[in-house]
Formats: sequence, C-alpha cells, structure tokens
Amino acid sequence: MKKITLTCAHAIVKYLIAQKILINGKKEPLFPGVFGIFGHGNVACLGQALEENQKELPTYRGHHEQNMALTGIGYARAKRRQQIFVAPGPTEDVATKICCLLFALA
Repeated sequence: MKKITLTCAHAIVKYLIAQKILINGKKEPLFPGVFGIFGHGNVACLGQALEENQKELPTYRGHHEQNMALTGIGYARAKRRQQIFVAPGPTEDVATKICCLLFALA
C-alpha cells in the first residue's frame, strides 16, 4: 500500500469520493456533489480540496444555509435516499438544524 500525505481537508474529500453505492446494479457515488458557502474561515482549506477534486466531486455554491439544506433534502428524497449531498460550513441557523432533523426522521 502506497503511503500518501494529505491535509485533513484533502483526506475528507478523498473519503467522500471513495464512498460508493450500488443503484440498479451500477456503482454510483454516494455523494454526487457538495454545497458550500466559501469565504468562512473554517471551510477555506476544504474549499481548496474540493476545487482540486472538482471532477470527482462537483461543488455548487449555496447562497443560504437553509437553501442548501432544503435542496439536499429534496435531492435525497428524489433519489429515494440512495444519494445525498454534503453541505459543509457553519450550521448556526436554527431552521437548517430543524430541516436536517426532520430529514433524518422522515
């Protein structure tokens, strides 16, 4: 096994890319994309890692945390919860947390 050195952000992105699921006998990515609001200090390094792996894990810019959460929930429901989007960033918004909780319970 070859040893590679990665930052924490690069390791997270590589892990997300490596996650696969079988859908109708075809291997598909579990995480087909990522939402992000870049500019926050806590996701700057994650943004760089996502940009470097754009082909394997497309990144879409969100304008509001609640919007990203609701879009992710809608996508997961449309895909019958077989694929999900990732939304890194601060989740201080109470509505976002409630939406994520309702999604988990649905």
